Amino acid sequence: FFAGSKNPNARGLSRKHIFESIHASLKRLGTEYVDLYFCHRFDAETPVEETVRVMSDLVRQGKVMYWGTSEWTGTQIASAHALGREIGGVPPTMEQPQYNLYRRARVERELTWVCETLGIGLTTWSPLAFGLLTGKYNDGIPQGSRATLQGYEWLREETLTEERLTKARAFTALARELGFSPAQLAIAWCLRTPTVSSVITGASRVEQVHENLGAAELVPQLTPELLTHLEGIFGPEKSD
Repeated sequence: FFAGSKNPNARGLSRKHIFESIHASLKRLGTEYVDLYFCHRFDAETPVEETVRVMSDLVRQGKVMYWGTSEWTGTQIASAHALGREIGGVPPTMEQPQYNLYRRARVERELTWVCETLGIGLTTWSPLAFGLLTGKYNDGIPQGSRATLQGYEWLREETLTEERLTKARAFTALARELGFSPAQLAIAWCLRTPTVSSVITGASRVEQVHENLGAAELVPQLTPELLTHLEGIFGPEKSD
């Protein structure tokens, strides 16, 4: 996916790149192993078997405890999992997809059968939809926010549409009416999905970390009526 340097080998899921990457990471981290190593984006230029074999080797060497995929299709994940078993290797145990109230179809339709059939968990990202579900863009783009930064023109053009903002305003109003913070409700909504093992969150202040962690306590309060209300606000996901 993103190149780590100008070196032509510093990209993709080849044996050479993965070995060099994990050793460089372990050196920077000052540790002997990582708990979870994601293969970020499918690499069509590298045979899946090569990727599965190198990840299996790293697990056996004790440098990686578990490995997963990130933004792979259900078919690609199933293929890697089958190959892992076929060659006596280590199949992936986790997938990292985007999942939030705007982006639901892939997790709830395409990946559900993968998780249930293969026993794979999901570590989802962007639960706040790039900050849209916090309500900070409800009245415009605040100075210093991500949407004002160079290179984030796509966020202003593709994400901060009037249709999405209308839904965000309705969502944040509902959250506050219920006594929840919008961020907590958005994260709790993700956590309530059985196939979701964990949710990746970000924070720029300590208070936001505590706020995000409080989302776990809200999950039992997500009643069928509330979920139906949220469905009414966001409706079915539209394709891009």
